[in-house]
Amino acid sequence: MSTHLVAHAGRRIALAGAAALTATLTLATPVAAHAEVEADKPQALAEKATLSFVSEAESDTAGFTELRVVLPEGIAPGDVTLDEAPKGWKLKAADDGYTVGGPALKTGVDAEHKIKIRQLPDAKELAFKTVETYSDGEVSRWIELPSGGEEPEQPAPVLTLKAAAPGATPLSPSPTASETPTPTPTPSVTESATTAAGAETENTAAEEDEGSSAGVIIGGVVVALLVLGGGAWWLAKRRTASSHN
Repeated sequence: MSTHLVAHAGRRIALAGAAALTATLTLATPVAAHAEVEADKPQALAEKATLSFVSEAESDTAGFTELRVVLPEGIAPGDVTLDEAPKGWKLKAADDGYTVGGPALKTGVDAEHKIKIRQLPDAKELAFKTVETYSDGEVSRWIELPSGGEEPEQPAPVLTLKAAAPGATPLSPSPTASETPTPTPTPSVTESATTAAGAETENTAAEEDEGSSAGVIIGGVVVALLVLGGGAWWLAKRRTASSHN
């Protein structure tokens, strides 16, 4: 075999090897995540687990002001408390998740926050759809889930959980206002005073009615005596006049 053919074959082998190496590195390198989540206890039914979220800054002109997170099934908004967040940022519960936000971060600064979960649900994966808002009004939505084996362009942060520990059981739901027993109302001081005053008024009215009845009777007797006395005086006067005649 000539030297030219050997060199040509060598170049072909080198090119093929380089292409194979490039493909291998491409497959091995993970896709850069723009929003991701991790847990200190990535296990189903783990209690008081702390979840850490990172949203990578993409804007060259504005900073983050708010993150809107939709909680997966099995985690109620009332079971979430804020653990760490940028200075001045507050957590506010929503119907299906929560928002955490505050003063705008500097341009290019990632938004990181941590929440504490009362208990993780019994699941293999948990998706936390996240909507990011910048100070200039720009919005990034990382809410897509894998479908048909294809990687979405804007994937939602997904947390993979290990199987629950032996003997682990779901906690009872957090009590709600409707489940709180209503105490039996007791008469207040004002109500008791009002009741007593009403009873006293009724007694006074009864006494006044009795007094009025007695006064009517006495008045009738006096009138009758006056009538009888007047009649007797008239008869006596008439007799005296007859005797003079």
